[in-house]
Amino acid sequence: MSTALEELELRLQEALGMSVIGLKSTIRAMTMAVVARGHVLLQGPPGLGKTLLSKALAAGLGGEFRRVQGTADLMPSDIIGVHVFDTAKREFEFRPGPLFADVLLVDEINRASPKTQSALLEAMEERQVTVERRTYPLPANFLVIATQNPGDFEGTYPLPESQLDRFMLRIDMTYPAREDEQAILARYVALREPGKKSAFVVSPSTLDAARAGVDEVHVAPELLAYVLDLALASRQHSHLTLGLSTRGALAVLRAAKIAAALRGSSFVAPDDVKEVLPIVISHRLVLAPEAMLEGVTTQGIVQRLLDQVTVPR
Repeated sequence: MSTALEELELRLQEALGMSVIGLKSTIRAMTMAVVARGHVLLQGPPGLGKTLLSKALAAGLGGEFRRVQGTADLMPSDIIGVHVFDTAKREFEFRPGPLFADVLLVDEINRASPKTQSALLEAMEERQVTVERRTYPLPANFLVIATQNPGDFEGTYPLPESQLDRFMLRIDMTYPAREDEQAILARYVALREPGKKSAFVVSPSTLDAARAGVDEVHVAPELLAYVLDLALASRQHSHLTLGLSTRGALAVLRAAKIAAALRGSSFVAPDDVKEVLPIVISHRLVLAPEAMLEGVTTQGIVQRLLDQVTVPR
């Protein structure tokens, strides 16, 4: 008998598969983020379906969806909202921006200026925004899905470390396999559109049941020590100037619990930590200048950490 979380992932795979092809592992990772109330950073070259995938997920969750396009002239008020003078009431009235949605897609976030990027910090961490000394709460299931072009692309600004740390997961998207790309082209020719829309919407009760199931997953003290050992090893790594933060370690635990629940287990195993570690911490690590010159990557360092840190029995 499948758990509520397993059923949730199965339905999301089915629903999103109506729009995108060959992204099962990506959909699985996004399911983890939804259940954990974590934000997602999608990275890859343009034209791989990042925006389409985000729209499909928002439709499957049944929440209000808003989209912001990252550009160099995008201002914080374009995301948060502005105060407008109401002549009838003779007072200023706050007009919420696209940030006040259940699912916010920030397309090409690293094309926005650092000032605009920083407008998301409070919203992503505390699920609220402060404007003119007043605090406005965001929806309970507020989710930011940001797409990012590789840093060597023209017109991009690197995201600050404080903002990268607020994304629970970074999912790297690459070009699809030949058979998947052939299926995409064939579907377009047949339907005259990129993908079909699914009528399936996740009910609040289904999502609540999935989260409740994850809360019951047991984490042994040895697993807590394993995650802490990985964090400590990253902070002491000679190729890194910034290792895993406490927020990042908590994200590893949350993701590992969801991974365990997805395989129907009632406890977290070391393999669950190994499964989620690359997508949870790669974007949080900052390479030393000499490491970048040597061609070292954060993905490679993550694998070295897994190889070097002793796995609990």
